Amino acid sequence: MSTTFSIATIPADGVGKEVVASGRAVLDALAARSGDGLAFDFVEYPWGTDYYTEHGVMLDPTGLDELKKHDAIYFGAVGWPGVPDHITLWGLRLNICQSFDQWANVRPVQFLPGVTSPLRAADDTELDWVCVRENSEGEYAGFGGRNFAGRGPGGEFAVQSAIFSEFGSERIMRFAFDLARTRTRKKVSCVTKSNAQQYGFVMWDEVFDRVRTDYPDVETEKVLVDAMAAKFVLQPQDLSVVVASNLHADILSDLGSALAGSLGLASSANLNPEKRFPSMFEPVHGSAPDIAGQGIANPIGALGSAALMLEHLGRPDEAKSLQLAIERTTGAGILTRDVGGTATTDQVTDAVIANLGD
Repeated sequence: MSTTFSIATIPADGVGKEVVASGRAVLDALAARSGDGLAFDFVEYPWGTDYYTEHGVMLDPTGLDELKKHDAIYFGAVGWPGVPDHITLWGLRLNICQSFDQWANVRPVQFLPGVTSPLRAADDTELDWVCVRENSEGEYAGFGGRNFAGRGPGGEFAVQSAIFSEFGSERIMRFAFDLARTRTRKKVSCVTKSNAQQYGFVMWDEVFDRVRTDYPDVETEKVLVDAMAAKFVLQPQDLSVVVASNLHADILSDLGSALAGSLGLASSANLNPEKRFPSMFEPVHGSAPDIAGQGIANPIGALGSAALMLEHLGRPDEAKSLQLAIERTTGAGILTRDVGGTATTDQVTDAVIANLGD
């Protein structure tokens, strides 16, 4: 029985165009090898900074309705010099995430074979953990404003409020616990800052204490965010699933990927677990204007994101095949410059395709 998935692609800016093209090529090759009629119908949308420059908006006014038609969204990277980052981020990526209630952001930290980590513990210890990011509220809720500009230079006032709800906190924590139950190390580490932020994070802690009583089989700990940053470096072997607020998980997951060797390796999934809306899959790295168009961007983060998309679409065998092909490629030393190699984007892509199979 054939299965065709409709995938909206938004390459957006910079190296996003290159790595999304890489992902499409690998997914098409994977489909051709599936033997059961698997296919992908990619529909590409031009939204991004160039679109903003021409039209004054990052996303077409009908864009969200268009995206609803698809099974998933495959995203590149957004941002370019000349347009403030808060315009590009809120105009496109966060617009999609919040409008589609993609409340769970999953960011694996993967130490791939053949990639040298700056972390000494990676030399003789198998490291593997996942950052689960609350993706709908917290510090990225967008509540606040600016006023008193009429006072003149130095007189303006800005308020940025972090929003924590019991509902939002509980659902991301239960997601983290359910994920932990599928892993070898059944442990959830909750990141907090309740010593200094006595309202939002105290409630966050209270919700965690309530939720963990429903998961007696899962080991737990609560760690202040600054201590967790240190733990990523000093005790990474003690981590399995790390659940954190929108901002804290954003920062910590980037730290984890840097420890694994490069942000170019980092994949992510913005999930609407109930599947009321399409979920979005994207590499964590930015648009990298300094190397865009040179054909040297690392496609591994985008390919890992494609594997997460396959898992979400109910194709776990293909997801495993793609992840194994990535590991075979890096293990063979076929690496881009950001991780010490000399391969181009296309060479890595071709190698991953060649390593698909069993």
